[in-house]
Amino acid sequence: MNYRHIQAPTAAVMIRPHRFNSNPQTTADNAFQSVPTDLAPEIIAKNAIREFDQAVKTLRDAGVTIHVFDDFGERETPDSVFPNNWFSTHHGGRVALFPMYSRNRRRERRIDVIEMLKQTYRVQEVIDYSGLEQDNLFLEGTGSMVFDHFERIAYVSSSNRADPIVLERFCTMFGYEPMVFDTADSTGSSIYHTNVMMSIGTDYAMICLESITDRERRDEISLRLKNSGRAIIDLSYGQVREFAGNTLEMTGKNGRILALSSRALAALGTTQRETIEKSATLLPLDIPTIELAGGSVRCMIAGIHLTPR
Repeated sequence: MNYRHIQAPTAAVMIRPHRFNSNPQTTADNAFQSVPTDLAPEIIAKNAIREFDQAVKTLRDAGVTIHVFDDFGERETPDSVFPNNWFSTHHGGRVALFPMYSRNRRRERRIDVIEMLKQTYRVQEVIDYSGLEQDNLFLEGTGSMVFDHFERIAYVSSSNRADPIVLERFCTMFGYEPMVFDTADSTGSSIYHTNVMMSIGTDYAMICLESITDRERRDEISLRLKNSGRAIIDLSYGQVREFAGNTLEMTGKNGRILALSSRALAALGTTQRETIEKSATLLPLDIPTIELAGGSVRCMIAGIHLTPR
């Protein structure tokens, strides 16, 4: 692994969804999710594939290595396009497999992805936490945790998808300090995944500070981010609703990029864009159909923080 790219990986795994739809098992606590009533399921699925393929092309054209796997929907996996929740990769050759809250999301885990990582990259160890699902303990990967890989901090919004027992085990094993906080959206509901309200790049951090309910904790997190040398881009509730927090910094052929949806880019203000562009090129991906499922660009990209063989 090139440690100049420690926060912004050069490669990722993405899953092409052949039977995409809005997952009925996650609608209860995913406020970002919507179910269209004016389109037939096969049209929605077709549109999602088209958006996915264009997103992959745009990332590859920017010089990012993308490993694509197809999900033909044989296992009833409506959210398979969001692989960042079931596995993560880490410097030093470690891979983690995570316990998933929704039963149909547990079917997303697949051996062929892990085997590809072992064959293509230097994988020393695979730590599997998925068995904790039997004890109703869940931790949904880089949806629940937003990593500062420089400072070794895992920022986590409290939710039923981020159990403190699993979090403590993971952070102890992988060498991160857990920074847990309570959140509330504009309606007072807790935010189910941290990565919809927070994203950390090399030189900046995008975060909805007002969603952190405890003022002292909010100030502490703000200070930690500032002390890491990053500019803070404070997102509003409205911008979070437009997925402006669900972004991922990566490294392409001409330097760092920030992958985000066209919808998220449109929600950013001029000053916010200028702050990002001091460090990375904005790379919008047009995925309106996929965003119906309650996730956006960051959820689609499982970054690879491993050394190539």
